[in-house]
Amino acid sequence: MRILLIVDAANVVGSVPDGWWRDRFGATERLRDGLAPFAEEGIAGHPGPAEVVLVVEGRARGVESVPGVRVEPAAGSGDDRIVELVAEAPGRTRVVVTADRALRERVEALGALCAGPRTVRPV
Repeated sequence: MRILLIVDAANVVGSVPDGWWRDRFGATERLRDGLAPFAEEGIAGHPGPAEVVLVVEGRARGVESVPGVRVEPAAGSGDDRIVELVAEAPGRTRVVVTADRALRERVEALGALCAGPRTVRPV
């Protein structure tokens, strides 16, 4: 069974001070495009293939999916949607990419693993 790789778009985009605040939408599209290889390769310690889901909120809600990366717009809180996705996939290896401590605690309580933003977005 493919691992489920869930990426907290707002947190990962904000992890590198590269001017993302001037174009949050474009920065999220660049992140999405950079995630596509993980669908085949997997993520550190978890070989591919992987189901890659990018959870977006706010101004990034209009970012569309591309081959290898499903974009999941959060109706409300992106963190809440990530927790829902983890809860909906029991029995699978689920890796959540975020640096948000509170979110990490919530998903780890459901059995998910966590990785930091640099795992998918090296500086």
